[in-house]
Amino acid sequence: MALLPPPAHSLRPLTLTTLNPTTSLSLLSVLSPLPSFSLPSLRLSTHHHLSNRSLRFLPSAPAATSAETVGTKPTVIVTEKLGEAGLAFLREFANVDCAYNLSQEELCAKISLCDAIIVRSGTKVTRDVFEASKGRLKVVGRAGVGIDNVDLQAATESGCLVVNAPTANTIAAAEHAIALLTAMARNIAPADASLKAGKWQRSKYVGVSLVGKTLAVMGFGKVGSEVARRAKGLGLHVVAHDPYAPADRARAIGIELVPFDVAISTADFISLHMPLTPTTNKLFNEETFAKVKKGVRIVNVARGGVIDEEALVQALDDGIVAQAALDVFTEEPPPEDSRLVQHENVTVTPHLGASTTEAQEGVAMEIAEAVIGALKGELSATAVNAPMIPPELVAGNTGIKGVKVVYTSSRDPDDLDTRLLRAMVTKGLLEPISSVFVNIVNADYVSKLWGLRLSEERIFVDGSPEIPIDSIQIHLANVESRFASALSDAGDVRVEGRVRDGIPRLTMVGSFTVDVSLEGNVILCRQVDQPGMIGRVGSILGAKNVNVSFMSVARTVPRKQAIMAIGVDEEPEKETLKMIGEIPDVEEFVFLKL
Repeated sequence: MALLPPPAHSLRPLTLTTLNPTTSLSLLSVLSPLPSFSLPSLRLSTHHHLSNRSLRFLPSAPAATSAETVGTKPTVIVTEKLGEAGLAFLREFANVDCAYNLSQEELCAKISLCDAIIVRSGTKVTRDVFEASKGRLKVVGRAGVGIDNVDLQAATESGCLVVNAPTANTIAAAEHAIALLTAMARNIAPADASLKAGKWQRSKYVGVSLVGKTLAVMGFGKVGSEVARRAKGLGLHVVAHDPYAPADRARAIGIELVPFDVAISTADFISLHMPLTPTTNKLFNEETFAKVKKGVRIVNVARGGVIDEEALVQALDDGIVAQAALDVFTEEPPPEDSRLVQHENVTVTPHLGASTTEAQEGVAMEIAEAVIGALKGELSATAVNAPMIPPELVAGNTGIKGVKVVYTSSRDPDDLDTRLLRAMVTKGLLEPISSVFVNIVNADYVSKLWGLRLSEERIFVDGSPEIPIDSIQIHLANVESRFASALSDAGDVRVEGRVRDGIPRLTMVGSFTVDVSLEGNVILCRQVDQPGMIGRVGSILGAKNVNVSFMSVARTVPRKQAIMAIGVDEEPEKETLKMIGEIPDVEEFVFLKL
């Protein structure tokens, strides 16, 4: 899944206070611009936190192993099947131990003898594995793209570099998407099964033509763009949606980038190619299917979690979705009694997107080269948790127009290291909407790669030098926001936070001065400032048995507009939030799950 430089309209930062870096990832996310891949009920995520501990154990490009310095080869353990070409390449440099189907206990017992490990998706490289290595493990190689099975935080703390193989599968995945598309349109799989069962049902398996139909490619990265190229050759009209894809790259192959709702409402076929992130999780759900063109056909070779599988079954039963062709599932392998897998209008394959001979050999060679290079101390273009890509590969010219961090402090600028601040801003902007992982090691590099033009402004204030930061503001220029109140009078998205008594607080939203404790769950409403509003919202929450922990109101001018902040102990049901939004004088609201 390719990571695309984001444009100026759709990043979503979290917040921002170095006094409590773990909590700070939870702040203010929904106030800033939301990507088009967004869920109706907004939820924030605090995955992949930076911690104080991580600052003490920072990886760098590993030097040659101690074994190599005394004339012996390093040891690489391969725990899942790898192409023979890759194994042969590894053996030229290292001792290779192919040990498949290890339990976690067996892996932990062997890992202290290994300098590198190569895995696919089945092996879990957990914190226990890193601790059991006793510092010897220098490189983890993931033969593929996704690294959900590797504990990146533990790897970073252990000074272990994580590399993957993100490019070798591209063509195979694109070809599989096209294969599923055509097989679905012409009912190849059910017709084959019917004929082999002794039946001759020509009239039952009448298909649909591709020529002249519209295909929406959702996610215009490496795989999505290759699918688009091939689909045009089949006579399909192709549009694409990807809030982070540069428009000029799409135009170069004759593809039009369109908004999310336009793509799904006009498409006869939809092919999914976005990464699985907190923003895209169950993106195709009941509400999304209500917007699609009736009779649409869906292909998914990306990640199973981007589709709400129960909602898809219902859409298939209702005829909203005519057919689906799926290579990936939320749970793999899916349950034997899965209604989705067994549905007569669904074509399925067992995650075969990368399963060609050429792709498997390519992945094997790509990961072998990355691991060997890392063991030699060379820069790796596929490093996940360190800034290892050569500077000439950094683009940085298509992203957001401006990100400004303004912080007030009583400390001398020379006595204030803001690297953690920059890392947290970059982390909050990118992790919710991509598969990139950001830490203090790679933050500056990643921000350049994604075109985040981040500037800093320091304002001196009187105060105790024991408190490094008094407050932090984030300004995003030339962007839009789904919560319009986050726009300041100057037209940029602006939010401010600070820590008081150890608790992170939201202190400014756009032009409104607020004081909101960012713990638990918070509902922010923009409303007409008039009597009775607190009571109306409180009555709805009370009737739905939602306990309110605090409620406060901020306004600029009496009887004009105000922002009401309501802390709640429980997450309100969707219907409850809908009732709040339908109060006539509530102009907009957002729910923050912190």
